[in-house]
Amino acid sequence: MTTSVVTGATAGLGAAFARRLASDGHGLVLVARDAERLERSAADLRERYGVEVEVLAADLATDAGIAAVEERLSAPGRPVDVLVNNAGFGNRGAFLDAPVEDELRMLKVHCEAVLRLTTAAVPGMRERRRGFVVNVASVAAYLPRGTYAASKAWAVRFTEGVASELRGSGVRFLALCPGFVRTEFHARAGMDSSGLPPWAWLDADEVVAAALRDLARGRTVSVPSARYKVAVSLARHVPPALFGAAAGRAGRFDPKLRGTRG
Repeated sequence: MTTSVVTGATAGLGAAFARRLASDGHGLVLVARDAERLERSAADLRERYGVEVEVLAADLATDAGIAAVEERLSAPGRPVDVLVNNAGFGNRGAFLDAPVEDELRMLKVHCEAVLRLTTAAVPGMRERRRGFVVNVASVAAYLPRGTYAASKAWAVRFTEGVASELRGSGVRFLALCPGFVRTEFHARAGMDSSGLPPWAWLDADEVVAAALRDLARGRTVSVPSARYKVAVSLARHVPPALFGAAAGRAGRFDPKLRGTRG
């Protein structure tokens, strides 16, 4: 049985990835901070899909948490063929409103953890010549919107870079860049998203389905839904200051809701 590791697995896109992978017959390793919530999620997935589910309580904003997941990803005799780097969170307010310590924690989760976990998982995948890594980014990666957007831009460029360097290895990479997804992200970050129009919202399960379709087609970046593809195209051609001002009316950083670190 193929084993998939999903970080931030108890809510939002992480939970949607776990459901989809379990429905496809993958065994799972669910990673999040809340051990009790992890156990509930694992029990539900075992009952619903009949797959093996491990839980690993780890805070990816800490070295110890990252190291615990690295150890599982590289464990001899326990191969992992899928890694979904989904864990993430946002800070409320404009740049300089959030304490720098909070910004550094965000960068640790969005960048350092993604780098280290990918580095731990990929050698085994390359040796077996199969596997894939999904790094959940955001359309915010294409917007000039502070630390969150910058961290997601890093995730996209990192994914594109390793995909190029490991082309032909049997390991596939995808940066997933959704727009606003109906989850608990903004509520947990204390952000008001009530002013967003209904058309702006995406369904988490549909986002995951689109990502896996794009992965199967050999794409390295997935932007689900035509409306967000248009937004990304505009962001590449409209002056950053103008597009950034428009994006700012939707909140500090995030055209994507997917839950905090878990």
